[in-house]
Amino acid sequence: MTVRSVTVFGGSGFIGRYLVQRLARQGWIIRVAVRHPDRALFLKPMGAVGQITPVAASLRHEGSIAAAVAGADAVVNLVGILHEGSLPVRTLFPRAVQRFADIHAEGAARVARAAKAAGAATFVQMSALGADPLSPSNYARSKAAGERAVRSIFPDARIARPSVVFGPEDDFLNRFATMARFLPVLPLIGGGKTRFQPVYVGDVADALLRLVEDPVTAGATYELGGPRVYSFRALMELLLREIGRRRLLIPLPFGVASLQAFFLEWLPVPPLTRDQVQLLKRDTVVSPNALTLADLGISPTAMELVIPIYLARYRPGGRFVGMVAG
Repeated sequence: MTVRSVTVFGGSGFIGRYLVQRLARQGWIIRVAVRHPDRALFLKPMGAVGQITPVAASLRHEGSIAAAVAGADAVVNLVGILHEGSLPVRTLFPRAVQRFADIHAEGAARVARAAKAAGAATFVQMSALGADPLSPSNYARSKAAGERAVRSIFPDARIARPSVVFGPEDDFLNRFATMARFLPVLPLIGGGKTRFQPVYVGDVADALLRLVEDPVTAGATYELGGPRVYSFRALMELLLREIGRRRLLIPLPFGVASLQAFFLEWLPVPPLTRDQVQLLKRDTVVSPNALTLADLGISPTAMELVIPIYLARYRPGGRFVGMVAG
């Protein structure tokens, strides 16, 4: 049997850990390229001895990228940031201010160039639903720039654009569930009318695995969304039902939210930024004619089947019951 090797940048993150698990099951030899290799050691038991190796790499340092992709048959770039700012702790690499353009566009281009130079046959780029060069959000514009940069280097690169991703370690539902434990109200930015199509992290990982393994996907872009579209208000109402708490949902105009975000941005991990407010001005749903999970043979998982398991910890007297299998 041919031994296949893959390098996954950001493989210890929320989505990356699920992809690494699936790649290991398929027999891939995996390098997990991260800033903190010691923090990725938890991935090693997902594979056989020696199958999963964390390596130090930074999207700012071409030498570390080249070393990470050397000899790889496939390369996956999952690295992304939700807000700009200084790195919270010193790493193996010099402290720096992280900007969307540096990570999502220039960093992605560095990885693609290194993968091409190393002779990798397959390149997969994680983007985001809503990536658009004309978006009012710097985040969305940088994601679009990353797609263009990668495709200019790797024309047959596969691109995945997920909507809001939910799962045990997500930053979306967990954040609002935490707020609901301590605050009497939850804000509905922009009135709560923004629409989302949340997609389960396991489905996203399955899709990424198909993009790595199936040559038919070469050069294609897939928009990944769940089986149902929700407004922001509907998501908050679903969340509150699941955690058994009653909270007031207060509409917050975009202008007021931006003003609050101006001050919140000074926090080390801001709960809201002005750019995120801009992002909320547009719906995050799958386009009518896009390639989707269905085109990859994947039936999307409903939120209602998954979130009761990991949101149970936020119920009065509740506790976390463990990671969702798969």
